[in-house]
Amino acid sequence: MSRSAQQPFDDRQFRQPIAPPSADIARAAAARIAALATPPGALGRLGEVAVWVAATQGQVLPRQLVNVRLVIFAGDHGVADHGVSAFPPAITAATVRAALAQRLGVSSLAMAHGVSVRVLDVGVDSDFADLPADVRCPLQQYKVRRSSRPLHLEDALTRQETRMALAAGAAVAREEIAQGAQLLISGDLGIGNTTSAAALIAAGHGLPARDVVGRGTGIDDAGLERKIGVVDAALARIGHRAHDPIETLSAVGSADLAAATAYLVTAARLGVPVLLDGLMAVACAYTAERIAPGAARWFAAGHRSTEPAQTVALSSLGLVPILDLEMRLGEGAGAVAAVPLVRSAVALLLNVATLDEFKPQ
Repeated sequence: MSRSAQQPFDDRQFRQPIAPPSADIARAAAARIAALATPPGALGRLGEVAVWVAATQGQVLPRQLVNVRLVIFAGDHGVADHGVSAFPPAITAATVRAALAQRLGVSSLAMAHGVSVRVLDVGVDSDFADLPADVRCPLQQYKVRRSSRPLHLEDALTRQETRMALAAGAAVAREEIAQGAQLLISGDLGIGNTTSAAALIAAGHGLPARDVVGRGTGIDDAGLERKIGVVDAALARIGHRAHDPIETLSAVGSADLAAATAYLVTAARLGVPVLLDGLMAVACAYTAERIAPGAARWFAAGHRSTEPAQTVALSSLGLVPILDLEMRLGEGAGAVAAVPLVRSAVALLLNVATLDEFKPQ
């Protein structure tokens, strides 16, 4: 039995609203930005990011972000067997192995920017039996199941599996925060996950699949039409259950996305800010806000992906991405690429003098 199955999960507590970062600190930090020895508005978005960090830390002069931690939630998706991806489901396990070897794109970025990386198999369709126990056990300590079910035909998860995944994500957030995390990032690995993420966003917004579904791993026109049809079928199947975000996670989500959602909710509830990655992270952030209103005030968008569903969810959350590089790598890579800019914003607020400090006496 995984550790997630042993964790108690309080659904009512999980759904409680979350208090936002300090508005007073945000105003004071914005006033300091305005008083810096720079032309008005010269810092642009960097000034806004600096104010957000200060508010989340509860102090006008924030601490520099030396402990940034990424957790990659990996899982397979039953829908991947139905022609919605350019790659076969077996690629998920291969990329998990690459992540463990620190050879993914995000691994390189994380090493360059001093970001801790943890990989968790929450729902990969593999037992990784060939890995040594000291690698396999931490990798699979929160495993819920092998792959999700095909969301257009049946619920991706049972209610019990959803609760297990939510408990797992909450526990992981608490563990990372106990290790001193000042800023958290969620990453993703899983063939078919853009289909589940698009379905989560479409269900919550009441939109048809064509308004949100993108090409994911680079599918052709025929693949895109299949993917749209799959998501529309899933939305029709779940009907009014789409009004409940946890029911939506069970119906069209997956173990990895449910765990990532709880990770985000728990970080916000414990007052630790989160830098969001691409479609999967933003779909989970949108679901987190539906579950626990106020959570999104603790999130910043690291980058804009090429997936239309991410743009829809970002707009509803009121978030503007720091980077717009047309990335669609996943893994948490876009958010990690934005970490130096977040640190730059903090440095400006910390170290640039105000005009008053150097006025002639």
